[in-house]
Amino acid sequence: MSLSEHAATSGRRHIAVVGLGSIGGVIAGTLHAAGRHEVTACARRGIERLIVERPDRTIEARPRVLTDAASADIHDWVLLCTKAQDTASSAPWLQRLCGHGTRVAVLQNGIGHVERLAPFVGPATIVPTIVYYNGERLAPDRVRYRRASDYDFAVSDDANGHAFVELLEGTGMQILVSPDFKTMAWRKLLLNAVANPITALTLQRQGVFRGEDMGALVLSALEEAAAVARADGARVADDEASKLRAMLTTFPPDAGTSMYFDRLAGRRSEVDALTGAVVAAGERHQIATPLCRLLLTLMRAADAGPIPGLMENVK
Repeated sequence: MSLSEHAATSGRRHIAVVGLGSIGGVIAGTLHAAGRHEVTACARRGIERLIVERPDRTIEARPRVLTDAASADIHDWVLLCTKAQDTASSAPWLQRLCGHGTRVAVLQNGIGHVERLAPFVGPATIVPTIVYYNGERLAPDRVRYRRASDYDFAVSDDANGHAFVELLEGTGMQILVSPDFKTMAWRKLLLNAVANPITALTLQRQGVFRGEDMGALVLSALEEAAAVARADGARVADDEASKLRAMLTTFPPDAGTSMYFDRLAGRRSEVDALTGAVVAAGERHQIATPLCRLLLTLMRAADAGPIPGLMENVK
């Protein structure tokens, strides 16, 4: 019996989580602990267990782990949790995991999920999501989950979005179903495009945004990006920038961002998928983005020259 036939008769789904970093580790461990589905973790290195630290409890999960794409087969769902810049390198996994009945949920930052994934998933259906929770990878087999807003995910109000909600039932994850996914995606992008490079460049966590001078800089950059979002068709409020600026000061000061952790680890950042997306959209709509372009340029330079031993020298 195939995986899809078994799922149809048992009600259980076969889920492959590609990428076992901060986002993928949290969702793989959480889904496995819920016990409703069969969870396979697709990672570069094998682990015996997966620990998810949550404020209310600690999860110890033991999902099936694959380290070679050649050993994978078609699954009902694929949750792509790699960074946006690593999408192409996930192609061997996606080619083996995706079939006609597969849904691929994209748990990546940025916009343009469908366009980014379409060349790699064949006949599978792409399900864009917006991830709100904060994940931190503490070790290859340990991640920490923090709730960063009222919701852990947002999805579009359509059949695929509702299927994703059903998939996560029993996990405790809160999901917003939105009729205006484009606006939701741009609203998240505004935060990421500004906050991520600032934490990476200053090598400070979210507490950096509580200073008055930094607050003024962040507000100006957010206003610049919000103008681009409106031109691109997102229904962003006139005071969106000030609201997002205020939101940044409510996040735990010790929470990091994906770019912050990438720079500490000497990894290439996803700045082109975030800040670069704002700058590119500004160019399409002939809107100047000097502050976002500055952040993009500085972050690209930081990516080009990682500091040896940085992790050992930064608290």
